[in-house]
Amino acid sequence: MSRIHEALKKAEQERGANRPAGAADASPAVAAIPAPAIPLPPDSLLAATRSVAVGEIPTLEFLSRVKVAAWKPNPKGIVAFHGGDAHSGTEEFRSLRSRLYQSRDSGPLRKVIVTSAVPQEGKTYVAANLVHSIVRQKERRALLIDGDLRKSRLHEVLGTPISPGLTEYLKGEADEISILQRGAIENLYFIAGGNPVPNPSELISNGRLKLLLERLTPLFDWVIIDSPPCITMSDASLMAEFCDGVLVVVAAGKTPFDLAQKTREQLKKFRVLGVVLNKVDPQYTGGRYYYNYYKGSVSNGKKKGA
Repeated sequence: MSRIHEALKKAEQERGANRPAGAADASPAVAAIPAPAIPLPPDSLLAATRSVAVGEIPTLEFLSRVKVAAWKPNPKGIVAFHGGDAHSGTEEFRSLRSRLYQSRDSGPLRKVIVTSAVPQEGKTYVAANLVHSIVRQKERRALLIDGDLRKSRLHEVLGTPISPGLTEYLKGEADEISILQRGAIENLYFIAGGNPVPNPSELISNGRLKLLLERLTPLFDWVIIDSPPCITMSDASLMAEFCDGVLVVVAAGKTPFDLAQKTREQLKKFRVLGVVLNKVDPQYTGGRYYYNYYKGSVSNGKKKGA
């Protein structure tokens, strides 16, 4: 992590030098995140909303019944649509994908949360392009979930309907088969965020998200979840309880060093796989890449300095 700290510190110093006199940084309030209690929903609710019998894990035949939607991916949102040259960032996402596979040497890894300290650091962009890089491999199947239930954006990147989605499933208003989508990108399955809700924490901890992941994960090589920022709300930490690892996105020249530190502290109980340094000025990377990835070794869920 030392290189990330140095990069963030340098970016913060440069930003301070260019700040007009009297200007101040706006830092969001940091709330303590209690350990979530995750009660199971009533059996009657589960029975009413499952599309596969109780106790029965969905099979590949289940995926063949997923409706095909008329996706219209936004070319600006997927780097592979930019031509795949060195400047597009395609190679950086291949590298990130390779690092994830390497991280499996440290323990089981299939469900990954992508989060950031604060909004607009590029976590949605990273999640969408990472999963697209995965399914471009032969016979690799991935599930992308929009877990930002307040401000869902992944449906805009893929050009898909926003609902029914995760919100409707967590409320018991939709079943698994009705929220799953597949479309123009082969082997990519998607669950949209659904209609936004102002406070989704109770929905996330009602037991249905845990159930959904337990049942669908065996069908995929990877499950990538785009979560809300973790400093400003508790949703990311609640979702991380059900996942195998966390990727943190920070924006070069934007993420304050102290917030990066707070993010690291808030996620210390989870397996932090690495940090994606986003929005890198090309002059610092030879003009070749928009993304850098730094990974430290992982031990007992705590990350050691790179």
